[in-house]
Amino acid sequence: MRPYVRTAFALALLTAALQGAVPAGAQVASNPPAVFTDPDRRAKLARAFPEIDRLVAAFMAERRVPGAAWGIVIDGELAHLGVAGYRDVPSKSPVTKDSVFRIASMTKSFTAMAILKLRDEGKLSLDDPAETHVPELRGLRYPTSDAPTITVRDLMSHAEGFPEDNPWGDQQLAATEDEFTRMLRGGIPFSNVPGVAYEYSNYGFAILGRIVTNVSGTPYRQYVQRAILEPLGMTSTTLEPASVPRDRLAHGYRWEDERWKEEPPLADGAFGAMGGMLTSVADLSKYVGVFLSAWPPRDGAETGPVRRASLREMQQIWRGRPAIVTRASTGAASLNAGGYGYGLRVGQSCAFDHIVAHTGGLPGFGSIMQWLPDYGVGIIAFGNVTYTGWTPIVTEAFALLEKTGGLERRKPQASPVLVEMRDSVARLIVSWDDAEADRMAAMNLYLDRSKERRRKEIEDLRADVGQCSMPASFDTVENWLRGQWTMKCERGDLRVGITLAPTIPPRVQHLDVRRAPAGAAPAGQAPACR
Repeated sequence: MRPYVRTAFALALLTAALQGAVPAGAQVASNPPAVFTDPDRRAKLARAFPEIDRLVAAFMAERRVPGAAWGIVIDGELAHLGVAGYRDVPSKSPVTKDSVFRIASMTKSFTAMAILKLRDEGKLSLDDPAETHVPELRGLRYPTSDAPTITVRDLMSHAEGFPEDNPWGDQQLAATEDEFTRMLRGGIPFSNVPGVAYEYSNYGFAILGRIVTNVSGTPYRQYVQRAILEPLGMTSTTLEPASVPRDRLAHGYRWEDERWKEEPPLADGAFGAMGGMLTSVADLSKYVGVFLSAWPPRDGAETGPVRRASLREMQQIWRGRPAIVTRASTGAASLNAGGYGYGLRVGQSCAFDHIVAHTGGLPGFGSIMQWLPDYGVGIIAFGNVTYTGWTPIVTEAFALLEKTGGLERRKPQASPVLVEMRDSVARLIVSWDDAEADRMAAMNLYLDRSKERRRKEIEDLRADVGQCSMPASFDTVENWLRGQWTMKCERGDLRVGITLAPTIPPRVQHLDVRRAPAGAAPAGQAPACR
């Protein structure tokens, strides 16, 4: 028998043995994904589109933006596209739905996605020393004797210790590969020890582009084209401005001396992995859509260029950064906290507890993509004036979407075992039974408070509220192993909550039963802060 056949046979035997070893009654049913429950959700959201268009128009006038394109993505589809102004000022050529803008640092997420694809294929590890894949880094002089070696993960999350380099980095896009190699061999100064702080580094993402090239054996531009852009159908997206048809290319400008002055275009080069991408709203909506499609976690076939789990990994905080307070044009202050994922900013505000975004700025251009994974909604915006500042406008646009009542958070659904334990606990409340009490309880439940005491507490409550009915649903499902519900009784309601233990089969480790205040609404999840 060939070695790989023996290995596969052994794995099959081990799998069968493990399957046979699962205890009777173990949780084997699929856990349902979270869902949207409002059938009018999309129609409600659409009511905000005209007001968002007016918001963008006012912003363009105030900031003297020559041309802009913007879009709203719902459930992976471009639900609304807006355009205004000129892509080329001297000829007064208008921005159209097909106009292509530079998106600058939004390119970084494409680079991170390429790295994760290579990781998923077993070609590298995020914990590899970066010098393993870029030998020129072996000559780095670290700032302290106890400094750790920079890893791929450090580069992905801006934790490599290099200095913030936005003004300098913008002008490196056209550097050749030979020039980049000479830069690397010449050394890089550190502003921090690797692995201890967030500091935005274009240089670090340029190094990630070199890693993609060296590990894949294909130039970065070609690898991203083949591995990401083509599978997503992003036919208008490129790293080379010269490849964009002249009648579709948005020209970049700065406002100076009371007029727009065209910025010279920067060619693609060795730093393209940090900020060289050009795209259209329609194309980028497909890209934002694939990130939104990674939610919720679920069963089913993989359809994207990388695994859904890897896309969700990109949208988690891997390096925190200090919280900041911002102020909207209305004067309202808002706390924003979060950090950096992999090529994406990940944040939290008083309105939303999971915001994923990235902006892009170059001489002549400013762009943003921002989405809410739990709500299935994203916003894209491009402008062709230097460092167009879209963030406050997008924040206001999400507030307008929220006012429609259609910005609905996806609701977790109860797992089969959570429903089973809810019904078991409810039967106890209706009529206590020791056998039922033993069957539903985790080993700690009656050690934390004795079974006799719990029985008396429940019987006292039942004497107070009278006969209760079995529940038909949950008020709140926090996750597959935690939920709360209301039981309707003759003289009042009972609120019940359970948390299941990390055992197979899961059983109740925490149980709370109390009388609901008169006239109280069913329990729900409170917003993070208001």
